[in-house]
Amino acid sequence: MNVPSNLKYTKEHEWLRVEGDIVYVGITDYAQSELGEIVFVEVETVGETLSADEVFGTVEAVKTVSDLYLPIAGEVIEFNQDLEDTPELVNDDPYGKGWMIKVKAANVNDVNALLSDAEYKALIGK
Repeated sequence: MNVPSNLKYTKEHEWLRVEGDIVYVGITDYAQSELGEIVFVEVETVGETLSADEVFGTVEAVKTVSDLYLPIAGEVIEFNQDLEDTPELVNDDPYGKGWMIKVKAANVNDVNALLSDAEYKALIGK
């Protein structure tokens, strides 16, 4: 199970990568493996400012649909358009090409309250 040390994590199995005041968000390797084959990712919140823990979209696998929760407050500024045609990128490369959204963080320091890689590994029992 891949849990990169340079990212932050949530108990809902999202990861965050900070680049300046922009935060990339996706689901973890653990989450994609639990969901199975991803067939659709829907994000209709681009341009909206959301609070932490609000639903920003959904991910659909062969057997289930799961809500995606925004880990920090901010404006959803971009959806990864590659996921429109190739949602399986979430399975193949969850921390790279399978990122889901970019967020302009209301307060980028909010990510410091999220889980470290060690804390996330403990959460998933790895």
